[in-house]
Amino acid sequence: MNAPAPTLLVTGASGQLGSAVVRHLLDTLQIPADRLIVTSRTPESLAGLAARGVTVRAADFDQPATLAAAFAGADRLLLVSTDALMEPGKRLAQHRAAVKAAADVGVGHVVYTSLPSAATSHVSFAPDHWGTEQALSASSLGWTVLRNAWYFENLAYSLPGALASGEWATAAGEGRIAYIAREDLAHAAAVALSSEDTSNQILTLTGEQAWSARDVAARASALIGKPLAVVDITPEKLIEGLKAHGFPPVLADVFASFDAATAAGDLGEVTDDYRQLTGRSPTALDAWLPANLDLLTKAH
Repeated sequence: MNAPAPTLLVTGASGQLGSAVVRHLLDTLQIPADRLIVTSRTPESLAGLAARGVTVRAADFDQPATLAAAFAGADRLLLVSTDALMEPGKRLAQHRAAVKAAADVGVGHVVYTSLPSAATSHVSFAPDHWGTEQALSASSLGWTVLRNAWYFENLAYSLPGALASGEWATAAGEGRIAYIAREDLAHAAAVALSSEDTSNQILTLTGEQAWSARDVAARASALIGKPLAVVDITPEKLIEGLKAHGFPPVLADVFASFDAATAAGDLGEVTDDYRQLTGRSPTALDAWLPANLDLLTKAH
């Protein structure tokens, strides 16, 4: 007799990445709805999935006692990193609680969304990811770590204002980023979660080319038909500017760390892991930019 097909669970299923993963599981990979469990702090927002036959459960990472019940019965679990960035240490505590709950209820394998160079990255919240990777390694769980490169969508934080003013102030210097589309990363996570591979592995999922701010600016400028100059500034000046635009100090430091990491080369590695995992190439910058002009030109 064949072993029963594994039950798959996605945390953060009401978020942008988590919801896209679930869509790929159901619609791209044709995973039956009765094999899926999804969790959210706001399970009522997932009524559409419940109507399709997906099991919807409440899970609050700030209340670890809720996690065991939420994870019960899952064979493979996708742990989407939480958005708790404003309180240092909070996210790592949430993730450790999730790893413990998964092990306690007998989950066999956890897929986790991390970031490149987690142990050494200058991104301010990299220690959260590295600590979570360490917690997985120390647990009884099987695990797959997806070190997701920078989203193309993150350009929406800087390009709209830059295009409006004609200047993109950055502390990234000539550092490069191997951007990848969030939609591609969602597909990769769905593939990894539904895989029969039980080996422990780290995959760094990147685009096929790394780009500097000047590379991106030249392409955006040509598409929009507006000049866009890249202005090099210090990290300190960047933090001052972000605060002047209303960013809380903690968040200003987080955003400045992105440029510091870029300048240091933390986000520039290009790998073939995405194609090896999914069997297809990730979306290229020159395809993504014209398809997302509305995202890059709207006011924030």
